[in-house]
Amino acid sequence: MPSVAIVYFSVSGHTQQVAEAVAEGAKSVHGTDVLLLRIVGEDIVNGRWKNDAITDALNSADAIVFGTPTYMGGYAAQFKTFIDACGGIWHQQGWKDKIGAAFTHSQGLSGDKLNTLVGLMINAMQHGMVWVGTSGMPEGATPEKTNRLSSYTGAMAQSNMDQPNIGPGDRHTAVILGKRVAEAAARWV
Repeated sequence: MPSVAIVYFSVSGHTQQVAEAVAEGAKSVHGTDVLLLRIVGEDIVNGRWKNDAITDALNSADAIVFGTPTYMGGYAAQFKTFIDACGGIWHQQGWKDKIGAAFTHSQGLSGDKLNTLVGLMINAMQHGMVWVGTSGMPEGATPEKTNRLSSYTGAMAQSNMDQPNIGPGDRHTAVILGKRVAEAAARWV
């Protein structure tokens, strides 16, 4: 039975909605255990992130999906502290051969979200992970269309500041990514 851990940071709730959609997609693959693990500011003390329960869950998972808002063209600082704190895992190659994937959200249509996804992919590659991107051609550019932001590296979502929920197309794109990760994990393990 494959296990998928989705580790993410969210402030306004949009990135959390993407995480929940990824989880929904992963759960749609029979027999997959799915964990949602939220990075919170309280786990950061003196600029260092530490939460043994989250790292233990990630170490036990077959697949890890990383999620962060894109701020100023890159990861949220809180998520970066998590990545840096996992340097010891990298040194031991503790996540080698795990499936890896990612998602991001920002207010801008571009917002340089690709930079965030590439950074997450590079981090996964340094850990020796096997990357899974999105699949499927963009259906169009309007909010109800799947993969409307034309990302293949990972799932991208965009919402305006006054928009309480992510759009249906971005949500569906995240569901597809979660399902694809769970299917890959099932084949891999």
